[in-house]
Amino acid sequence: MKKSNLLLIIILGIVLTISGCSTQEEHQKEPVRIAISKAVPEKSYRNYIKWLHAADSTVVCIDMYHLGVDSALKVLETCDGLLLTGGEDINPDRYGETFDSSKCDLPDNYRDTLEFALIGKALKLKLPIQGICRGHQMLNAYFGGTLYQDIPTDVGTKVKHRHPPYKPSKHNISIAKNSLLNEISGVEEGIVNSNHHQAVNKLAPGLKAVAHTDDGLVESVELIDTDGQAYLLGVQWHPEAMNYTDPLSINIVKRFIQEARKHRK
Repeated sequence: MKKSNLLLIIILGIVLTISGCSTQEEHQKEPVRIAISKAVPEKSYRNYIKWLHAADSTVVCIDMYHLGVDSALKVLETCDGLLLTGGEDINPDRYGETFDSSKCDLPDNYRDTLEFALIGKALKLKLPIQGICRGHQMLNAYFGGTLYQDIPTDVGTKVKHRHPPYKPSKHNISIAKNSLLNEISGVEEGIVNSNHHQAVNKLAPGLKAVAHTDDGLVESVELIDTDGQAYLLGVQWHPEAMNYTDPLSINIVKRFIQEARKHRK
């Protein structure tokens, strides 16, 4: 590993782990290391770190985006979980479609490449994976599914998934009984935030949809066959930007950290 990359890892590790005070019980545990596909520099990305620290203030957060693919994959071997965050549109090439500038924003091809590589490595390492918004969509694309490139154009406006330009909205979701998400949250419906214009279209083989909006869009995915597999959950909304008392926010991050701690043990 180059000295410059090593120095960046150290700096990011220091910067991203300083947040609030920890309980004595937390300090007695060896800190969990969470790889975040993109965590800096935009201000909104800091919400993911705050969310993780709301569940366990000792969590070490490592930004993968600024390491380069090879270095990020090497660092992932030292981590206990992978968090795929929100962000830019995924290049339709990744799910076998043609880029349409009237529907898609310009993609970040480097990030697409990085996250595909991280998901593949995390699955081999059996790391817990949590996808949020883009991360949820990326999981579907990785496993062979497709996306709606623009919800208003491809689906309609029955449910507002985002108020232009890029303003969040809220809507209801229904959660399948006995699903992993139902087990985690303890609810079968709820109101979540929404700030996206793309969504799961064709569901990937190996994944099942466990939450939907009133217009039928997929709001959460998980593995069909979990035998011998690590924890994997994707959600379309932004739990890191919700009230932490909401079971569709805090319960999700607590379970993710719990699974990461199991991996560390």
